[in-house]
Amino acid sequence: MANDYKNAEGYSDPTAGGAFSNIGAEAQRREAKRQADISALIPIIRNTAALVGFEIAGRITLIDKETGKKYK
Repeated sequence: MANDYKNAEGYSDPTAGGAFSNIGAEAQRREAKRQADISALIPIIRNTAALVGFEIAGRITLIDKETGKKYK
């Protein structure tokens, strides 16, 4: 993939391609970590509600304070 990157003039630019590839991979790792965090958090929220006599009746929407991204 890095070797496929072309600069503005149309020449192959593997250094920039590698950098863009690394940026994309890092973003995917961060997103996977967020998804894992959410998967761990939802049962805790449900169990906390159950401890005080409540049940979650609908979807829980979480908003990432850093990015503003909503997770439903």
